[in-house]
Amino acid sequence: MTQPWNPSFEAADPQEIRSMQLAMLKRTATLVYHRTSTYRAMMERQGVRPEHIRSLEDLRLLPFTTKQDLQEHYPSGMWAVSPRAVSRIHATSGTTSKPVLVPYTDDDMEQWGECVARTFWAAGVRHGDICLVALGMGLFTGGMGHVEGARKIGCAVIPSGSGMTERQVSLLRDLRATVLVSTPSYAVTIADKALSMGLDLGSTSLRLGSFGAEPLTPQLRTLIESRLGIQAVESYGLAELMGPGVAMACQGDCGGLHINEDHVLAEVVDPRTLKPLPPGELGELVLTSLQRQAMPLLRYRTRDMTSLSRRPCSCGRTLITMSPVVGRSDDMMNISGLNVFPSQLESLLLEVPGVEPFYLFEVHKKGSMDALTIQVEASPHRDQDEQLLVRRISHKIKGTVGLKPTVLVRPRGTLPRFQGKSYRVLDSRKPKP
Repeated sequence: MTQPWNPSFEAADPQEIRSMQLAMLKRTATLVYHRTSTYRAMMERQGVRPEHIRSLEDLRLLPFTTKQDLQEHYPSGMWAVSPRAVSRIHATSGTTSKPVLVPYTDDDMEQWGECVARTFWAAGVRHGDICLVALGMGLFTGGMGHVEGARKIGCAVIPSGSGMTERQVSLLRDLRATVLVSTPSYAVTIADKALSMGLDLGSTSLRLGSFGAEPLTPQLRTLIESRLGIQAVESYGLAELMGPGVAMACQGDCGGLHINEDHVLAEVVDPRTLKPLPPGELGELVLTSLQRQAMPLLRYRTRDMTSLSRRPCSCGRTLITMSPVVGRSDDMMNISGLNVFPSQLESLLLEVPGVEPFYLFEVHKKGSMDALTIQVEASPHRDQDEQLLVRRISHKIKGTVGLKPTVLVRPRGTLPRFQGKSYRVLDSRKPKP
């Protein structure tokens, strides 16, 4: 197994990591206090000043930051530099409200490229690989961030963006791409399109896939690997904290994703009480910027549900690990008193033979009771009884989650194929934004 991309930090002694983090945390707290009136007011309400940060445990004195805070101070109320110091601006989608603008200085861009390079290297990407980046190349951070990281390693990059799936398949084949970067759901869409074009992607040069922006469940990973003939590796990031490059899976045995602790300080809290949770307990991931200049964030609530661990890893990295995200605290559905994550339902569906990875969950009222309807597609070229498939799905969900769903098998090609993040839950109980 090869060395990490940056072993001086990725494989540093944990105590050395903590010492560096404390120095960086003090610097970040001082920066935002003196450079942003918003954070100064938030910190003063908490009764805390930068000089109160004397240990990493004092992180708990600092205020939480939410996406709503960033939207409320749109466009630049949380920036710690003047617009003249900014060299790049990205943004979140803002589909239902104001987007969050994400500024970068030149140094921020270098840091970002470094973190994504680590992500690629940990996954097994090397100089000479040909990377097809099938993520949005506009304001969305995913596409451009991966281009930065691949460039640092020395890869040839195909910045194909999302959409035009037939062209994606042709580019993979014709340019002999070795690495695919996309969301997991779009990888499935690409595989489906290749099948309709009569192409077996397992016979091409493609060997590795780096997937993020959505949970990569074990079942979905297995399906992607079998249909594309690749190794599927997960990465984690979010635009507010830089984009991709926050954490990465490796070729080792830790079972999680290594967090780039010189760039973000991670904690997990109870999403209801906001009290910090010990290692190994599932809760909401909270991240604090440590080196960013343009828009450092204190204790940003990601809403992603995970746990933290510092178990040794055979890859040699000593960075803390996060378990794969099981869902978002604000995506968790309460159906008839039972808490269910969409990713949990997805995992159960894909364990049923004959179910394609195209589905839709509909939560609605049936009289005064909550009800769940699941629409699925059956695998092609499979001679099976649809009613038997319905019974198997219903039995699987009922036996594991405790809900008895209505299951509808739709004709192939009926349900949505996604080019970016997938949206597979319709909850008619919620008021429309």
